[in-house]
Formats: sequence, C-alpha cells, structure tokens
Amino acid sequence: MNTSALDTSLLDRAVADVRAEAASWSATPLSERIGLLERLQSRAVSRAAEMAGAGSRAKGYGPDSPWAAEDWMGGPWALVQNAAALLHVLRRIAAGRDPLDARSVHEENGRTRVDVFPATRWDTLLLNGFTAQVWMRPGVTAEQTRARAAGEYRGRQGDPAVALVLGAGNVAAITALDILHKLYAEGQVVVAKMNPVNAYLRPHFEYVFAEFVERGWLRFVDGGAAEGAYLCRHGGVDAIHVTGSDRTHDAIVWGTDEHAGRRRREDLPLLGKPLSSELGGVSPCIVAPGPWSDADFRFQAEHIVTSKMNNSGHNCIASQILVLPRDWDGCERLLEEIRKVLRKLPARADYYPGAADRLASVRAAHPTAEAHGDDCRLLVPDITDHDDVLITDEVFGSALGVVRLPGRTPAEFLRHAVDFANDKLPGTLGATLIVHPRTEKAHREAVRNALADLRYGTLGVNCWSGVGFLLGYTPWGAFPGHTRQDIGSGIGFVHNAFMLEDIEKTVLRAPFTPAPRGLVKGDPSLSPRPPYFVTHRTALSTVERLTRFTAAPSLTKLPALFAAALRG
Repeated sequence: MNTSALDTSLLDRAVADVRAEAASWSATPLSERIGLLERLQSRAVSRAAEMAGAGSRAKGYGPDSPWAAEDWMGGPWALVQNAAALLHVLRRIAAGRDPLDARSVHEENGRTRVDVFPATRWDTLLLNGFTAQVWMRPGVTAEQTRARAAGEYRGRQGDPAVALVLGAGNVAAITALDILHKLYAEGQVVVAKMNPVNAYLRPHFEYVFAEFVERGWLRFVDGGAAEGAYLCRHGGVDAIHVTGSDRTHDAIVWGTDEHAGRRRREDLPLLGKPLSSELGGVSPCIVAPGPWSDADFRFQAEHIVTSKMNNSGHNCIASQILVLPRDWDGCERLLEEIRKVLRKLPARADYYPGAADRLASVRAAHPTAEAHGDDCRLLVPDITDHDDVLITDEVFGSALGVVRLPGRTPAEFLRHAVDFANDKLPGTLGATLIVHPRTEKAHREAVRNALADLRYGTLGVNCWSGVGFLLGYTPWGAFPGHTRQDIGSGIGFVHNAFMLEDIEKTVLRAPFTPAPRGLVKGDPSLSPRPPYFVTHRTALSTVERLTRFTAAPSLTKLPALFAAALRG
C-alpha cells in the first residue's frame, strides 16, 4: 500500500497510547472493571437521546419519527443491555460464584446446551416467552463448558495486547459492543476506527467511554480504507476484529493487487495476526405450513417485514429470502398481508452508500418486481432461478425475494428448506424459522432436525434472528467452519456475556402469538407485539423507557414501560 499521501501520525499515536497502557488494563481488578461498566451505563443513558437523534438525522428523518425507535434499539438500548449482561456475569464471579448456573448447562440428544436467556427475573418479565440456548460443538461436555466459561476471569487471562476494531457503518451499537467484547471478554485494549458512514457517532462514543479513553485503554480514530489498511499492518496491533463484507476481509488478508488471487489460493496472507470477523450473507426466513388464523397471517407478515425492513434492510442479518411451502394454501394469503404492511409503512429512503446500485441490480434482474410504499421497497414474489442475484448476493437494502419449495408435509418441506438454505445461500450468520405451535407439536422431530441441521450461528424460532445481536448473553457470529480462504460470514463470536468457548450456534425462541391472544391460543406468554416491530405504534416511547429501565431497573418504572408497550 502506498502511504506517501497518508498522514499516519495520529494513527501511530493512538496505537502507542493504548499499547503503553495495555498492562494496566490487564492488571485492573474485577471490582474496578465492574465500576467502570456501571458508570458507562449511566453515561450511555445520559447521552442516549443525542446519540439516537444523530442517527435519525443522518438517515434522513427526525428524532421524533416512528423510525427513530430503531436508532434507540440499535444504539443506546443495545449498548446498555449488553453492558447489563456483562455486569450480571461479572458480579457473579466477583461474588465467588461460577459464571454459569449449574442448572443452565445440560445435555440433550448427546449435545451440551446452555440456557443463556432469560438470565434474570427482569428478563423474564420484560421479554416473557423469549428464550435463548447456546449449542456447544459436538464432543464438548457439560463439565468442559462450565470449566471453560469466562476464562479471562478464572485463571486463564491473556497477555496484554492491542486490538484494532474496524467499526461498522450501519448499526450504531456494533462498534461499541465490539469494543466491550475486546476489553472485557478478551482483555485487550482497543483502537477503534470509525466507519466513515457513521463517524458522526465518535463524539458520543468518546463521551460514553470517557473513563476508558482517559486511562489510555481506548482510542478512536477516523478514516477510510487507507487508514484501516495501515492500522491492520501496524506492528503495534496484535489482533483485529472487522464487521463488514467478505470483500473487506479479503482486501485486508490477501490485498487488492494483481497477486491477491494467488495469495489466497496458496494461503499466503499479508497478515499473520489473529483476525475475527462478522461479515453477513444472504439470510433466509423459512415459513413452515400450518393452521394459521387471520390474526396469525397479519402478525407474522409484520414480523417478516420487520426482519427485512429494519434499518432499511441495511443489516447483515436482514431476511433477504422468504422460503415458503409451494403447496401451502396460506402462501398467497401471507404474501398479500406482507404487501399490505409494506404499503402502510412511513416513507423513507435507503441511506447506505451503494444501496441505489444494488437495488437497481435487483430491478434489472426482475423488471416486474413489485415496488411498495415509497417505491424503494421491492418484493420479488416468485424466484425460480437459484442463480438469481437475490440468492447469490447480499443486497443490503430493502428488497425481499420469495422462493417456493416443494413438500407435501411440513417434514418434507423443512428438509427441502434446510438443504436450500445450507447449500444455495451464501453466509451462515443467521436464519429465522416461523412455525405454528400446533405444527411443531405434530412434527416435533422434523423441527428438531431442522434446527440441528441448519448451519447458522443464530437461529430464531418465531423470532427474527437479529434479536440475538441485541441481548448480550447470546454469542453473535457465523456458524463455525469458515477459513480465511473461504471466509463466508466470518470467524469467531462476539458479545457472549458468559464468555463461552466451543460455540456452535444459538437458538432463540419467541411466542408465535402475542399476548393477550396467545393466552387463549395455547401459546401463553405476557409479551405483546415486540417494540422492535416496524409496525409498533409506540415503539419510540417504549424503547426510550426500556433503555432507562435496563440501565437501572426499578419497579416504579414498570407501569409507564408496560403502558407504552401495550399501546403499541
């Protein structure tokens, strides 16, 4: 790389600053780390409105827009929720307890699994009916799982080191959560390079992380690809974490010159330092046939549209392919309800750089694609060519494709759907499965086999898999098995408050039917329409209250929070 026109002095200084204090962070006692995290939560809440408002304005709408709830959910709330998850685990360790409750680790069907959510009574109350279970890799025992958890705090602390976090430009909390993971789970001080798309967040992050910056454990820098490449190759950087695309990873590891292909084929990387990554892909939402009611069709249409249109589809985990049973009589009914939701959503544009070109490629491949709402929400209702651009490329925008697969029974359809998702769709970050409780009860083995066979880092059952990004207790990353020569959706897991090792996947579950309807439909829970739904009428006020509650839970805050949630 030619660095002759690049002023590297600020970058060099940032690396030198944190390297000089790496040992002091390693020596910081647990009690002090807990205090730092508690104060970080308070600072995040005090800056929450400004942080979320900055995101709203950058995306083209005001801080009081219905869309602004996403900027709270994917910004301040995600940050305080992940900090709360870490605090729960660290306080257990500080009290002399194991990070994992012994009852949460068990073996099912010859595999070790860990119940990670709900972790507290507040979790049970606020997300009633939501659960998360981490499946460990084959051969890992329950005893090994318990013994290896939170090694940074149980006699296996790593050497002092400097990590480079290459921030993401789409969701505000990503960079902040990657910083927390490097500091707290891996014990490394951090240089965080802001993504140019959301570099406006830097002053907010510097305020929230002020104590870490003042102590020399964290530095923020700006810049684009050149600055990122320079830092990756910097001798003072020991490890790297990147959120982006496979192209970003390959440029870092193999370069972009005429020799890059040869280096990759011969496995001759430009970097020898550890590099973890979260790189997205083409995520499916699989819908099993079942005895759905009119209300079920409406609710699940809102759910599916949310999984696609959250953040205008600029999410690595956005549902891009809706997989439907070809012979199900509910197919067209569901699609019609999806169209209704798409038409009713408030107008907004895809803001992420390159989105217009990517959507144009979808329109070119599908001249008759349906355009809904503000005409940038595209629906391609019947893809038959498995080399279609929506199947082969991550669009990272507001386009949803539909693939219909055969299967006379739910079991047959699920086998076809699993094979299609595993073998045809690039990436292994996350997948969503929507299945009626009566269907699952009647075909329990088929659903169990589908969950076991789907090769994704996060599976959501009646829950958009993107929720796994938010909870903190749930590890976030690609299904294991990618290599630097075939990087797919990346290598490694972040968040992961219990600091588990040997992870294969996380399975999230949520109620198929919201309260109160679920109470009389055999799907009981106290959860109404989730506030992350794009159709939630009071999502903004709900998430504002939820953010403040999460940072400082109190019974006195519950009535207003529940009232806002129920009005939605």
